[in-house]
Amino acid sequence: MRLSLPQTSAYASSSVFSCYVSRILFPYRLPRYREQSSIMTIPTYEDLMLPLLEAYSDANSPISIMDLMPIMASNLELTEEELAERLPSGRQGLFHNRLHWAKTYMARAGLIDSPSRGMAEITDRGRSLLGENLEKIDGATLSQFDEFTEWKDASKANNADDSPNPTKSSQVEPEASTRTPEERIEAARKDLERGLKAELLDRVRSMTPADFEELIVQLLLRMGYGLGAEELAEAIGGSGDQGLDGVVHQDPLGLDRVYIQAKRYARENTIGRDEVQKFVGALAVAQSNKGVFITTSSYSKGAIEYAENLNGTSTLVLIDGNNLAEYIYQYNLGMQTEQTIEIKKLDSDFWDSIDDADINTQ
Repeated sequence: MRLSLPQTSAYASSSVFSCYVSRILFPYRLPRYREQSSIMTIPTYEDLMLPLLEAYSDANSPISIMDLMPIMASNLELTEEELAERLPSGRQGLFHNRLHWAKTYMARAGLIDSPSRGMAEITDRGRSLLGENLEKIDGATLSQFDEFTEWKDASKANNADDSPNPTKSSQVEPEASTRTPEERIEAARKDLERGLKAELLDRVRSMTPADFEELIVQLLLRMGYGLGAEELAEAIGGSGDQGLDGVVHQDPLGLDRVYIQAKRYARENTIGRDEVQKFVGALAVAQSNKGVFITTSSYSKGAIEYAENLNGTSTLVLIDGNNLAEYIYQYNLGMQTEQTIEIKKLDSDFWDSIDDADINTQ
């Protein structure tokens, strides 16, 4: 039986009940950061990683972050004033925001997994890490796992402005104290973008096959295929689809068609050469030589080499999970702007003109 607790900010006013439940179902631990300081403050997202992973372990079944919030708040002895703290934008609670980031980073390292939308549970790797009796889980701890470093490297590659070959994440980044304010703002923006793309892929992987195929069609329309007209694109997946999940007509007469194959796979699954080759065969049957193969996972080296060496017989584009998240983000599909920050600087022309005027009047 899964415990269900209040899923709104009301948990702050039900501290007696949540405290009682958490003490029974979740062994109480005095947070290590509290042992070292008497200052009452909300822990950083890194300080929250270990207690959050322990909470997932104690839950022993999939549970939502909203269900864990009152339990975590009670175990961390957070006051109502602390729980009421919000981000500067006022749009989200500070505690919830930091829990979300702790969950996101540990999920990328394979310590927790999401079996269904909004739910998460600890993995065998997460339990193994807890068995090491660590004092803290932080970025250095997570960097020992290839999935985490590959995720960060992929994000850096997508965000790199002037280097096609970004450095490996094992190299130490400049400390925040040595960065200019502009550099810190850009680093924060990239962190937000990285977390959003990871959450986006988790959401896409939880979609039904039919919904996923429709999403891909909408994405291609947003990218300009089919002249952006909905009537020129359709999802055709289902029984008897012969490996073709969608089609986009590049012209109103349907003389130029782009077919789609969409595979909604788990992160660890890999698309091999055989599956790509079957798709090319399906294109030939449909009398088309243009195709887009999209997956939420990745492609094997053999699959990539096959697609690159079709010798002009077919034009095939492979899009993996990271590329998919980047395109959805870039073309603003299902996105909304939460906040716009205005950064000002001095208008040199204005101030120089005033200085020149002062000189001329002397």
